[in-house]
Amino acid sequence: MSDDELKEEKELDLTSNDVVTKYKSAAEIVNKALQLVIAECKPKAKIVDICEKGDNFIREQTGNMYKNAKKKIEKGVAFPTCLSVNNTVCHFSPLATDETVLEENDMVKIDLGCHIDGFIAVVAHTHVIQSGPVTGRAADVIAAANTAAEVALRLVRPGKNNKDVSDAIQKVAAAYDCKIVEGVLSHQLKQFVIDGNKAILSVSNPDTRVDDAEFEENEVYSIDIVTSTGEGKPKLLDEKQTTIYKRAVDKNYHLKMKASRFIFSEINQKFPVMPFSARALEEKRARLGLVECVNHELLQPYPVLHEKPGDLVAHIKFTVLLMPNGSDRVTSHPLQQLQPTKSIDDNAEIKAWLALGTKTKKKGGGKKKKGKKSESAEAEPMDESSNGATA
Repeated sequence: MSDDELKEEKELDLTSNDVVTKYKSAAEIVNKALQLVIAECKPKAKIVDICEKGDNFIREQTGNMYKNAKKKIEKGVAFPTCLSVNNTVCHFSPLATDETVLEENDMVKIDLGCHIDGFIAVVAHTHVIQSGPVTGRAADVIAAANTAAEVALRLVRPGKNNKDVSDAIQKVAAAYDCKIVEGVLSHQLKQFVIDGNKAILSVSNPDTRVDDAEFEENEVYSIDIVTSTGEGKPKLLDEKQTTIYKRAVDKNYHLKMKASRFIFSEINQKFPVMPFSARALEEKRARLGLVECVNHELLQPYPVLHEKPGDLVAHIKFTVLLMPNGSDRVTSHPLQQLQPTKSIDDNAEIKAWLALGTKTKKKGGGKKKKGKKSESAEAEPMDESSNGATA
């Protein structure tokens, strides 16, 4: 490998200041986009309109960056804006013709992502359309997701194992009489890779398993926590609701239909590696062409999943950089005030996890650090609006 290639290889992780800057710049855009989307979540607002506003904001903001770079830098939406309501678990990002609107007291899961030069920041947040504190089981399920996210933030650190995180978040959910939703994976993020090989499985079951993995310094992770007041075993009810796809770069097939070839060519040009919404394609051709592409595994669908009617589902997702000085959570948004029916005050194990610091104390005491207050924080997310450190 040449010196230039070695330099390029090194610059792909957090040892490069440029890479850290791109992750943090993408995270700043994601946090602002989330804030905008939350403000748009009002009764009678059309979900597709809000999704479009989120995506457009990310495209506009990234479009203003690195305009004068020597080489073209890819940037834009890393995961299309989704609004999944009440017992809908994830990935609801409807087509332009969809008339679905939000209603008072809806529990809305907002999920979106941005990338700059392939360095990805993602976030998910749960917002209830109401004034005043969130109470009852709605507060329980959000508090379960948020507390589990805070615990995961402290356990996703160099030397720890992915299984440690899976076990811990399930214990947190149980403390709130909720379930961690099956099938959800937290992934390592790499340049242009939103679902890296290192992963954390939310709940182990016979259908899904991941390899044991240890977290290492200079890695980046998307931590994905989904909790439910139901069984935590979501189902696909209607394949037609699926609108988000990702190119399966390792698959090839000679498509038979003209519409399929047209759409697949458009996807390869516009969305060669990142997930995208079918809204961004020519709709009539897309309806026909996407089916053949999915059937031959050229595209990986992100299905819209549901718990049972009446169940409530909460979603918290954040991006964390495992820096040499500790964990840096770069995407988040404060929660509404919660008044859950359950408490973790008497749970010593969860309290011990939450008391762990997120920063690494350097041995020997560096000159610059002297006199600085400890950055470790004991989280008390159960009834506070705080959702961890913001970017």
